[in-house]
Formats: sequence, structure tokens, C-alpha cells
Amino acid sequence: MACRNLRCAGWGLRPRGLTLVLGAVLLGSIGIASPANAQEEGERSALVTGDTPVPFGFNYGELDTTRSGGMSGALRAAGNGTTAIFLNPAAMTLTRIYHIEAIANVTPEFGRLAFGSAVVDSITNKLAGGISVSGGWLDSFSDPATSLDRNWLDVRLALAYPIVDAFSIGLGGRYMKVTQSGVGPLDRSKVSGGLMDPEGDGRLSLVNTATFDAGVSIKAGELLRIGVSGQNLTYLNDGIMPTLIGGGLGIAHEDFTIEADGVADLTSYATPTARVMAGGEYLIVDRVPVRLGYRFDQGANSHQLSGGLGYQSNQFMIEASVRRTLVGPEATEVIFGAAYFLESSGLTGTGAEP
Repeated sequence: MACRNLRCAGWGLRPRGLTLVLGAVLLGSIGIASPANAQEEGERSALVTGDTPVPFGFNYGELDTTRSGGMSGALRAAGNGTTAIFLNPAAMTLTRIYHIEAIANVTPEFGRLAFGSAVVDSITNKLAGGISVSGGWLDSFSDPATSLDRNWLDVRLALAYPIVDAFSIGLGGRYMKVTQSGVGPLDRSKVSGGLMDPEGDGRLSLVNTATFDAGVSIKAGELLRIGVSGQNLTYLNDGIMPTLIGGGLGIAHEDFTIEADGVADLTSYATPTARVMAGGEYLIVDRVPVRLGYRFDQGANSHQLSGGLGYQSNQFMIEASVRRTLVGPEATEVIFGAAYFLESSGLTGTGAEP
């Protein structure tokens, strides 16, 4: 059975696969990219149309996997595999896998569609590596006069290394470009309408820059997992790539996971806000993952419930999750995912069982 939970241990030390090239690319992307046309104030003012903050409608610039979506994002401690690229890069070392995954997020209330792919290799080398490329668009408001008409490209590279078996560190680089053609709630506003092109009628990029994430992962005994991570740590001071500091505490068994996370969002709103998440999953007959989660978002004053279901074989998985607002701005996020487990093919050359 492929490692979607925390049942695998040990390391292959053969220097091959994805992780050979990620180090150089990661350092290069952080070193040569620089902020260009970033918002001075970003979306900190939490402009709204109706009762919906723009950062909330944009999902804070995040792409959810089916696992993180089903557990409402509570996976900074036990979120191995592709989920680790987005929440805590250090957690990639928790299992020995080589997964290739396709992901899609749909939020119909805001006209938001995000899609991408991710690859994680923690089996061919002790240094685990991951890469994701995603993009999408957001057309939050039905009135053309206030529509955002936003689109973006998001590229992430991540590396993780186990200092000892029980302690790992991780580093992730992120490049994001966001453009916006609509004027938003305020015409010609940097926050909602995009930056004006001084030489024409078009819009410049709201964001065209690089940042980085960092994290640690701790195995405290057989079941207890602790994770701490920071995201977008160059402090871009906006709500498109908000600076987040968070951590999680989880219980991870081969058949079930339970975790609670807390996150401080420093830049999406005028003052720092909190998000609190809790979730669990259970693997039925070694094939069917069932997930449930809850999230409180202080910035949007939102309570949300999530759930997920899927099927996993030794070679692949197909899953779906849904997160729905119970109190606060109405939103329904539907997440689809499909993955191939390359370690099951024997092409990784490690001799490891899938």
C-alpha cells in the first residue's frame, strides 16, 4: 500500500531522482527573483463586496490538496507527501514515497478555479524534495463593474532533511505572479483593481515576486507528531501572499490521523488574525480514506466544516473533499485529486516495497 499515512520508515541513500536537481533550482529561484510592482498596502484593508473579504475569496493564495481540504488544513504536523509542500516542507520526511499528483480546487460562489500538479520524492535520497506548479483565476463578483478578473501562476520548490530520525528541517521557495484586469470594489484601487499601467489602459501585476517557507517536524514517540512552519516569510505585507506562522500537534497511526493546528495570519487584514483547525482521517480496509475537519477563521468571522472520501490502491489514488461555510461568508470549496505512486512501479530503483 502506498504511503498516504505514516506507516513507512527508513531511508534510501541512492543519489537519483527528483531531489538531485531541486537544491540548485531552489537557491536560484530565491536568489535572482525580486519584488516588482508589489502592492504597498495589499489587501490588508479587507475590502469587501457584501460581507466577503477579498483574501477569504482568494483562499489566501493557497492550493488545497484533497487531504488538507478534508481535514480543514490541520496537517502541519502529520501532513506528509504533496500536502507538505504547501503547509510544512519538513514533513516530507515522514514517509518514503514518490508521488505524482494532480489537484483542482473549485469555489463557485467566487468564480474561483485553481488547478495544478505536485511531485514529492522522499525515497531515492535522504534529502526529500518536492515541486508544485499551479494557477487559476478568480472572478468574485457578478457585476462587471466590480469584478476582480484575477489570474495567477504559483511555483513552489521544497527540500527537507532529517537531522536525526526524530527531527527534520525543511525549506521551500515560492514564486508567484498575480495579474488583475477587473477594477474590483474600488475603481483603480491598488487593493481591488490592480496597478495601473502608466503607458496604456492595461493592468500591471499585483504581485511578481519570490518568497520562502520554512519548517520543522518532530516525531515525539511512536504516534505523536509536532510541526511548526512559517509561510511567505519575506513579509510581503499583503493579503495575496500573506505571512503565516503556525503549528500543529497530531496523533498519527498507520490507519488513522488526528490533528489540531493554529495559524497567525499577519498580513491579510488590518491587524493579525487567527485561524484554528482540527481534523481527522481513518483508512477503511486499507483502501478508503474518510476525513472530517473544522476551521474557524477570525479574519472572515467564519466557521467551516469539511469532509473527504477517496480510494487508494498500491499504484494510484482518486479522492475528493468539500469544505463548506456554516457561519460567515457563504463559500463551498470542492477539491479533486488523483495521484500515481511511482514507488510501486520499481522505477525508483530503491528496492522498497510500495
